[in-house]
Amino acid sequence: MKQHMPTISQFFGIVIQMFWREHAPPHFHALYGEYESLIEIRTLDVIKGSLPRRAQALALEWAALHRAELMEDWNLY
Repeated sequence: MKQHMPTISQFFGIVIQMFWREHAPPHFHALYGEYESLIEIRTLDVIKGSLPRRAQALALEWAALHRAELMEDWNLY
């Protein structure tokens, strides 16, 4: 079972989380209903999964604005 840190952000039904002790590359999980995508922080490439098109666009836009904070969170954990 994965142990995760508290949710980093929530907006428009999208939940952004990072999990403890996860593998490289640095990434976060974007969840929207039953959908989930893993997004690499440095490149904003989707590593795995998908969200509905509009939710994915919002998650990527949010990540672009918060990339430095996401990397800081990753490095802390």
